[in-house]
Amino acid sequence: MGTTTPPRTLAEALRARGDESLAGLLRARPDLLNPVPNDITQLATRAGTRASVVRALEHLDRFALQTAEALAVAPDPAPYDTLLSLLTGDGLDDGDQRDDAGAAITAALPGALSTLREQALVWGEDDRLRLVRTARELLAPSPQHPSPTGLGPTVSEATAGMSPGRLQEILAATGLPATHDPVSAVAALAALFTDRTRMAELLDTAPVEALSVLDRLVWGPPYGEVTPNPTPPVKWLRDRGLLLPVSTRTVVLPREAALHLRAGRAHRVPEPVPPVVGAAAERDPQAVDRAAAGQAFTALSTIEELLKLWNGGGPAILRAGGLSVRELKRAANSLDVTEPIAAFWIELAYGAGLLATDGEPDERYAPTPASDEWLDLSAEDRWTHLATAWLAATRTPGLVGGQDAKGRALSALGPELDRSAAPDVRRRVLALFAELPPGTAPDAETLLRRLRWERPLRGGATPPAATGPGEGADLRSRLALWTLNEAELLGITGRGALSSQARALLDEGPDAAAARLAPLIPEPLDHVLLQADLTAVAPGPLERPLAETLSVLADVESKGGATVYRFTPGSVRRALDAGQAAADLHAFLAAHSRTPVPQPLSYLIDDVARRHGHLRIGSASAYVRCDDEAVLNEILADRRSTGLRLRRLAPTVLASQADPGSLLEALRDMGYAPAAESAEGDVLITRAGARRTPPRTPPAPVPEGPPVPDGTLLGAAVRAIRAGDTAATAIRKETPEGAAGTEGSTPSGSLPRTTPAETLATVQAAAMTGSAVWIGYVNADGAASQRVIAPVRVEGGFVTAYDHTADEVRTYPLHRITGVAELAEDGKP
Repeated sequence: MGTTTPPRTLAEALRARGDESLAGLLRARPDLLNPVPNDITQLATRAGTRASVVRALEHLDRFALQTAEALAVAPDPAPYDTLLSLLTGDGLDDGDQRDDAGAAITAALPGALSTLREQALVWGEDDRLRLVRTARELLAPSPQHPSPTGLGPTVSEATAGMSPGRLQEILAATGLPATHDPVSAVAALAALFTDRTRMAELLDTAPVEALSVLDRLVWGPPYGEVTPNPTPPVKWLRDRGLLLPVSTRTVVLPREAALHLRAGRAHRVPEPVPPVVGAAAERDPQAVDRAAAGQAFTALSTIEELLKLWNGGGPAILRAGGLSVRELKRAANSLDVTEPIAAFWIELAYGAGLLATDGEPDERYAPTPASDEWLDLSAEDRWTHLATAWLAATRTPGLVGGQDAKGRALSALGPELDRSAAPDVRRRVLALFAELPPGTAPDAETLLRRLRWERPLRGGATPPAATGPGEGADLRSRLALWTLNEAELLGITGRGALSSQARALLDEGPDAAAARLAPLIPEPLDHVLLQADLTAVAPGPLERPLAETLSVLADVESKGGATVYRFTPGSVRRALDAGQAAADLHAFLAAHSRTPVPQPLSYLIDDVARRHGHLRIGSASAYVRCDDEAVLNEILADRRSTGLRLRRLAPTVLASQADPGSLLEALRDMGYAPAAESAEGDVLITRAGARRTPPRTPPAPVPEGPPVPDGTLLGAAVRAIRAGDTAATAIRKETPEGAAGTEGSTPSGSLPRTTPAETLATVQAAAMTGSAVWIGYVNADGAASQRVIAPVRVEGGFVTAYDHTADEVRTYPLHRITGVAELAEDGKP
């Protein structure tokens, strides 16, 4: 039986992987596919770049990261047992709790190593574990970048450049025999620090104050400042090499000494097991569903009100993009919510494609045509549309009101609100909700602790004490807290627990969620209750046509479980302006009221209708006409009309220098009820909601790195990499000595060189025999590559062949082929 040679490089380790394992690496690190590597060597090179390694480290959980950090301070290569001892320590005699921790680490370490191998951060067999060089450089300690473990440099690194005489003085102070050279002196000192017995004897002679100094440095940072005349405890430590000089004022605790003081542990608190998400409260699942459904209905009403608010054209866009603070306050007042919540609703409508910019010269926000389609959907389908858009959105309304890196304020709908980690955090938070029993509300602190364990490096450093959205909290923690609030506002959760409709949305999709929500949404009503005080009470949600007509005919006075509408002369005039006649309004109220129409309301409608349209306004620049000369005389005599600059053109016509819109509003303010008319003399009907943007697509989420490839792309990429690797490493038959300027076999990895005649003859022979050959090819852009092809047809100066590298049939011009070489019998290295 033959023995397997252990891989000497990362490329060899990747080459030895199966196709499924290679596909797993590309799935975990999709940045390696941009573009598809030519061969395994290029894949390994790309996997070792700093940007790629940093991205891979950011996707590790805390224990996998702690394992990588331990490997970074271990010898290179490190045996499995050495790595295990760095995580468990070698002093397991301090109680059952330590024994339990060691057992948990022992059980979790194989999984952590498997994760690191899948990410191509670690390679080699268990007896020779190697951390990728770039990862070691990032995680190993240095004066500029202390190790996350808190360990400092080794004795060898810290004593580099130290004089031989000083080394001998340290050996003498520690009771070690003198040596003949600095190398053996450093080795003797390191051996002392790693010997448990001799090191304990040395520390037994240390002053108590010296031990206190070591206690402050042992868990990091290992660097300390000293004065030119150090105190006796510090001098005792320096004399014995327990503190080694880094500069004239800085000393460091060497790694071997620190590990002894730590009982061999690289980390103060290894965390092999993810923290458990605790329960804050347990509620009735049905009550949770009802509360969530009620909030979902409120969310729909709020978005509808926002669309109605900006129906005729919303606020203008700031020059730098986004919504001004004044407009955000105005929207918050209209929606009766706080400004941060108003920013959330505005961003949600924008992300769902219901709001957009109109593209006009005086660019404004307005509802999109898609908003009309959304309003025609059922309540449950409208909610799933919003919830799905929220889950995928990278825009983060929680940032509104903060500042960017340059100190500029972040505004709602502004260009700087995208955070690519937001969708992942939202889904992960809801997934942790879903792991709890139905009706259980999680504890926010334990939830944040779990998220920090799963992604300790995402969004920057993670202070253990950071629990809130303030300056000390990392981005993922703030995103998680915003997710908790936004999920409750949207009806994803109810009373702090995940609703069954949200579980269905996550597991089964929008249709299943809509089916779960539909029975919980109240049926819209087709009636109101009219009262004698000129109000109407809607005891529940109204059908859309009824609600739209009533919102024009009356003003909303209060909201809640029952909405109260109030009829005023202005609201009735608004309905008449929209094309309704008095008879239409009477019929509408009689048809939709469960109570008799009060007489005061009928009088109000008739009185406003009698005066409505009595005056006619058009453009002359503007004019007023009326069949009653006395009314025009009254307007001319009114002092409030002075600014309109009116003059009589005829007994029944007045002209004004004001524009028709201003004239219309001014006469209404004076108590009249004029109607606008067209150039043909017809009454103009004004309808709310006439302004819409051109068709717009919702804003695309900003991806976090390259997208994860699907199975088809992964399979094709693996085949292409394998074929390219075959082309780069295949064994070629020897060419006649001196042919094409070469001697012996073609060097592996270089393009073959043959004459045009030899190239033509070789590919023709391969086409007849059906064998594969290795070619060098230069494309139209001048890029050279090597390929393994199986020629099928050679004619007209072209060779048609199956390209094993690209896994498809291609045609190559013969003049672009630099040379051709036959493969050895096995075609493999």
